[in-house]
Amino acid sequence: MNRPFDIVILGLSVTSSWGNGHATTYRSLLRGLAARGHRTLFLERNLPWYAENRDEPNPYGARTEIYESVEDLTARFEFEVANADLVIVGSYVPDGVAIGAWVNGVAKGVTAFYDIDTPVTMARLREGGTEYITPELIRLYQIYLSFTGGPLLRDIETRHGARMARALYCSVDTELYLPSVQTTRWDLGYLGTYSSDRQPALEELLLQPSRQWKGGRFAVTGPMYPEDFVWPENVDREIHLSPREHPAFYGAQRFTLNITRASMKQAGYSPSVRLFEAGACATPVVSDWWEGFDSLFEVGREALIASSADEVLRYLRDVPDAQRLAMGAAARARILAEHTPERRAIQLESYVQEFHDHFSSGPSRPDGLPRQDNRLAAGLASQSARAASGERAGGKDEKISGPGRLHQPAGANR
Repeated sequence: MNRPFDIVILGLSVTSSWGNGHATTYRSLLRGLAARGHRTLFLERNLPWYAENRDEPNPYGARTEIYESVEDLTARFEFEVANADLVIVGSYVPDGVAIGAWVNGVAKGVTAFYDIDTPVTMARLREGGTEYITPELIRLYQIYLSFTGGPLLRDIETRHGARMARALYCSVDTELYLPSVQTTRWDLGYLGTYSSDRQPALEELLLQPSRQWKGGRFAVTGPMYPEDFVWPENVDREIHLSPREHPAFYGAQRFTLNITRASMKQAGYSPSVRLFEAGACATPVVSDWWEGFDSLFEVGREALIASSADEVLRYLRDVPDAQRLAMGAAARARILAEHTPERRAIQLESYVQEFHDHFSSGPSRPDGLPRQDNRLAAGLASQSARAASGERAGGKDEKISGPGRLHQPAGANR
């Protein structure tokens, strides 16, 4: 990096982590960018559920601004977007197609799409599209940043025409997520928002062990579980913990459970931030398996894999404390080496430099398409917003009465 960047990020939410794993990802990235000297403006749409649950309204490392609509966004922030060195638009940003068209029309610097929901995005594109990205926009964005690595990156380039598809996994704030010395409350805990496709794994890997081992202690934390669900007596329940409370939660567990969304398991190479959080706290992880897991953690030394209740119970009962503590220490060493906020910022810098070195071709778009006139791009954004249907998450005419109406990001494996 020769100089600090001026960066604009448009994301689903950074101010609220309620039912929203995007927030912790963005907060960590902002911290890493600030540590590297970059100046970041984060722009967030004012959505009712997040507005009512802002647990960090002014996250460290960035100036955060809330906008009300596409028209409000383009009127107030066109100068910053036009003159930034890097503009990033995230998945599930309301009116993301209109905003993406506007950004790629007015931005003079590098434009990137950050897909925190890559497997879901790819599935929806196969079905005909999404509310936040289109095949045409994929070809306009200069870098496609993906929560999923591995072979899917090449598919994004070859099938969808992205010039540069690169993995940018989540990271963890290692100044917040630290090992703690405290009384152990649970043998196994789980932190995650309810998801119907994760529920069978939660049943097999935590609830069944809790029923079979009456003397064991278990915990499940996360919102949106059915109100009529009957929890075993030895399973403690908490609806929400703020990120600042996560380290104490991990520290009170002997092991923590990681469960992966079905689409992420199918794609592989899609780590949840919970893996990195627990590792940073030196809490050993028991996880389901997916392709690429062993590229992140050494199985048996840094993490454990389970597919049945019997395997989970064997770990909980038979792994000696010395081995368990050594596993946690090894996981933390891996996190400190590869998954810190500063490490992610350095990766992002390298991708921008790679684009400039190999793809940049002056003032025109690298695909030969000229940049749109600013007024045309803003008009396109406004027109798209007016034509959008009310069912789009965060759409102008949508009425959200509570969390049950809010889309839960697929990439928010929480």
